[in-house]
Amino acid sequence: MKTIGLEHATLELCIKDARRERVVVTRKGKPVALVVGVVGMDEEQLQLGSSDKFWRLIEKRRKQKTIGRAELETRLDRTNGRSRKNSKRKKANA
Repeated sequence: MKTIGLEHATLELCIKDARRERVVVTRKGKPVALVVGVVGMDEEQLQLGSSDKFWRLIEKRRKQKTIGRAELETRLDRTNGRSRKNSKRKKANA
């Protein structure tokens, strides 16, 4: 992270440096702004990245119990009324 005093900062310099690292702009030695490069991000990514509601949802989902792929496939097979062996045989015969 790079720090630049407001008296030395120009928009052009901050943008140039923000492509490589975050830039903290200070006034009288105290941070007043953070400039972050966003090359390669679209508008939706930028909006979600700064959304408290989105990050609360992510935090809630991360606390939920998860299952592995094998368990997911077993559950899907049960839902569709067939066993995994039958579905593998059908694929092999196709």
